[in-house]
Amino acid sequence: MKRVLLIASACLAVAGCGFHPLYDQKLQPQLASIYVEPLEGRDGYTLRNTLIDLLGSDGREAGKLYHLTLTLNQVSNGVTLQNDATITRYNDTITASYVLTDARGTEITRGSQTSLSSFNVSSSPYSTLAAQQDSDRRAGDDLADRIRMDLGVFFSRRK
Repeated sequence: MKRVLLIASACLAVAGCGFHPLYDQKLQPQLASIYVEPLEGRDGYTLRNTLIDLLGSDGREAGKLYHLTLTLNQVSNGVTLQNDATITRYNDTITASYVLTDARGTEITRGSQTSLSSFNVSSSPYSTLAAQQDSDRRAGDDLADRIRMDLGVFFSRRK
């Protein structure tokens, strides 16, 4: 009985502090009205498509209220060495900087997110390339999710 009262009082305290979920349906129209500018390269293409899906947009520029411009920067560092100085593991750091503008081109907000991905080097060049591409795809998915969260927080505070 005490546990039920404790849980009920905790729920009331959270409700009283003005807590509301970030991914409220009220934000969806604003997020869907963002046009994500195309990016170069495989990682840019994947990041753009993931963002379009997460924002609930259709990927078309027509009728959008906002434009999101992204810049990607990727740095690869060898982190594990064998005795013969052969690198057997890499860390890729991918940074996505973004600028959100309105339809007139006025900057509304900007930000940056960074994601780290790692992959092992194998004796087969193909499997190493596949591991790197998979690792970078997962890092891009993480970046897209973080950028969506940033934009959601921005729009929820703007109300």
